[in-house]
Amino acid sequence: MGRPDRQGQHPPRVSSPAFKPHSAHWGVFSAAWDGQRLSVRPHAGDPDPNPLIENLPQALRHRARVARPMVRAGWLKNGPGPDVRRGNDRFVPMDWPEVLDRLAAELGRVNAQHGPQAVFGGSYGWSSAGRFHHAQSQVHRFLNTALGGYVRSVNNYSAGAAMPMLPHVIASMEEVARRNVTWEQIVEHSDMVLCFGGMALKNSRVASGGISRHVERASMHAAAARGCRFVSISPLRSDLPDEAAFDWWPAVPGSDTALMLALVHELVRQGWHDRDFIARYCDGWALFEDYLMGRSDGCPKSADWAAPLCGIEAACIRTLAADLPGKRVLVVVSHSLQRSEHGEQPVWMGAVLAAALGQLGLPGGGYNYALGTLAHYGKRNNAIGASALPQGRNAVRDFIPCARIADMLLQPGQPFDYNGTRHHYPHIRLAYWAGGNPFHHHQDLRRLASAFRTLDTFVVHESAWTATARHADIVLPCTMTLEREDIGATSTDPLMVAMHRIAEPHAMARDDYDIFCDLAERMGCRSAFSEDRTARQWLAHLYERTRTGLAEAGLEAPDFDAFWERGEITLPQLPDDGGLLRAFRADPQATPLPTPSGKVQISSPTVASFGYADCPGHPAWLPFRHAPTPEHPLWLVANQPHNKLHSQLDFGGHSQASKRRGREVCTLHPGAAAARGIAEGDIVRLFNEVGACLASAHLDTGMREDVVQLPTGAWYDPVTDGRGLPLCVHGNPNVLTRDLGTSALAQGCAGQLSTVQVERFDGPLPPIRAFDPPK
Repeated sequence: MGRPDRQGQHPPRVSSPAFKPHSAHWGVFSAAWDGQRLSVRPHAGDPDPNPLIENLPQALRHRARVARPMVRAGWLKNGPGPDVRRGNDRFVPMDWPEVLDRLAAELGRVNAQHGPQAVFGGSYGWSSAGRFHHAQSQVHRFLNTALGGYVRSVNNYSAGAAMPMLPHVIASMEEVARRNVTWEQIVEHSDMVLCFGGMALKNSRVASGGISRHVERASMHAAAARGCRFVSISPLRSDLPDEAAFDWWPAVPGSDTALMLALVHELVRQGWHDRDFIARYCDGWALFEDYLMGRSDGCPKSADWAAPLCGIEAACIRTLAADLPGKRVLVVVSHSLQRSEHGEQPVWMGAVLAAALGQLGLPGGGYNYALGTLAHYGKRNNAIGASALPQGRNAVRDFIPCARIADMLLQPGQPFDYNGTRHHYPHIRLAYWAGGNPFHHHQDLRRLASAFRTLDTFVVHESAWTATARHADIVLPCTMTLEREDIGATSTDPLMVAMHRIAEPHAMARDDYDIFCDLAERMGCRSAFSEDRTARQWLAHLYERTRTGLAEAGLEAPDFDAFWERGEITLPQLPDDGGLLRAFRADPQATPLPTPSGKVQISSPTVASFGYADCPGHPAWLPFRHAPTPEHPLWLVANQPHNKLHSQLDFGGHSQASKRRGREVCTLHPGAAAARGIAEGDIVRLFNEVGACLASAHLDTGMREDVVQLPTGAWYDPVTDGRGLPLCVHGNPNVLTRDLGTSALAQGCAGQLSTVQVERFDGPLPPIRAFDPPK
């Protein structure tokens, strides 16, 4: 029994809070909040849980949270308009009614004076695994309802080159990445898996909409134990896990297309390519072969030609080519390869290599773009779908490739090419951002900051004081996922999760939906936006599609209240049938590919007709414009972090535990470090003509000596260096990356690679202020 209190009464027994189900992009979990401490635990059915859920406990009530609506002082004083103080100004707190009145008036002004084509609907889809409180859907629905539309972006930063390229070659990225080869097939059938760019587990641990079972590690282990040979072509050994028992080929960054060309050259030279498959299933081989063998340009793309480009011995290339014929071979090209100059080329060339081997459409063989990049890929698809919030109709036709945001803001009215057509950048007066942090995923952050300063008004919904929020004029505090109810679901995971609210909203934070409802009311369209439903009623409405599908299939179909009480339901999945490519292989006449020829386009008359020098009509080796120089002799690999998703919850415990002296960790080869007098744990300065940043040095022999690796995700925390350029004291590599399009065809993000110099930093260490609220 407890000790009696002073009145002789026993104190009441304090019960532990109940764990409730929830989901995030990094996994399904449950959580409990007692008002002071958050506890999280992974789903019991997950064989390899993602430790990123450990970022949540420290983040929920962190000082970085936005506590109340804030308006930039200069915007309040001077009104809307371009302002060089944006990003460095102080903020004025404001109550919800007043800030929404001011925002509604500004939206009305811009729409009346310039039309919805002057509004950019920014947002990225990673803010929540929930299908209703999906910030991108919420802001787009609001702008469509209240203004009639907005300027949109197409594609994404992850696959900006692959998304427009793959339809020219095979089919949509959905078909090639999500409905193709599964991990089950690899475990059972694959003899060799060529991993161009690797398949790092830190990437396949996440999936938009959530993931209940992380199977990649165990699948690689099982396939390797059966005898499948994995080959990782990457400058970083860490891009494939030890469980794959792989061969590591430390190729020069950006040289993958050259290596693939050399492999196909050797296949053709030896007569090992599958002529029958090429004749029946492919179009445009002859033109490509003329280029490959040097008949059209006098340069055979041989192993001897590729060796100095790739940093791989010619004899090794020939040996690998000889090992491929007669085996079930799967070619994988990671997202990372197409996030660089000419990123379209490895995407296209990977398909050509698989076609030359005659492997497309075979179980565990062929070409699966981006396998291992996200937990979506390599999984079966669900037989019954889940609904998402309808976004409505956008009457504005203007758009930009998403990575061209700074170009659009800095060059209104200027032309740009995209996928065979010529467009012009619109003149944007107001940008509305809900979900996403462009100061994480965009390049050349000094240029991005200058671009945002051209706006009349910049509106941001945020749960924390990211650099994007600091550059805004109006900052509206929104809830974190744990502070609202939702439904977690995705098309490739069978578990649908009732995402219970774990904690009350922080301070004055509100759900995006509630903010938009009140804003829509001021603009006379609340009923049109909300359809007179509460958030809970929307969840029940969206769930109904799934319940109906289950009932029609003769399966248990609990109503919404029963689903919510249960916490999860398991959806049936489709057979592992190999998708479109399997059907195409079985009968190319009955199931042609959605290309001009109905076949695999080894070369493309359509692409050739665009006349782009940086993306010709067949896959080709195109030298980088920005390669290492004596001034900047190291390749910078700015890849995804292992301790967070993008920049989400960088202030969380798991992310902070991996930093050193508060700064992000960069990795160098011991040889490169010794040449610069750098030791383990030293603070180093990475720099080029774009900017500079500080990081803590870690030394590792598992990488090329001409490479330094610094992951993205550290919140941007700049000071001005002696050159007048930004120095991020926290370690954000996008202060060093160049704001380039991959080519005129896709205009994708080219931020995976840059070139830098590195030196030991011996000066006084600037403080980290990234997580401190602004003045």
